Amino acid sequence: QVQLAESGGGSVQSGGSLRLSCTASGVTYSRFCMAWFRQRPGKEREGVAGIDNDGDITYADSAKGRFTISQDNTKRTLYLQMNDLKPEDTAMYYCAADPEVRWLLPTYEYWGQGTQVTVSS
Repeated sequence: QVQLAESGGGSVQSGGSLRLSCTASGVTYSRFCMAWFRQRPGKEREGVAGIDNDGDITYADSAKGRFTISQDNTKRTLYLQMNDLKPEDTAMYYCAADPEVRWLLPTYEYWGQGTQVTVSS
C-alpha cells in the first residue's frame, strides 16, 4: 500500500524559509512522478512543483525563483525548499505520487495527508 507522509510545515514570518519533506513507502520510488500541491483557504488545490521519473522539473509561476523541488531516491524522500515566503503562501501543502507523468494536474493517484504552512506578515 502506497503511503506518503509530509513533514516540515510550521509558522514563519514573511521572508522566512521552510523545507518540506515527503517520505514514500510501498512504492518503487524511482519509477514514480512526484509533486507538491497546496490548498489555500477558500481556494482549489493547485500544483506548486513537480518532478518526473527522469528528473525533469516544472514549477508554478508562483513558485519560480523562490521554491526548489528535489528528491533523494535512496531515502525515498521528496523535498520542497521554500524561501522568501509570503502570507499568500499560507496553505496546506500536499505531496502526491503517480506512476504516470501528471506534472501540476491534480490527478495524481496517491496523496499525503498534508502539512500546514502559515506565513505571517
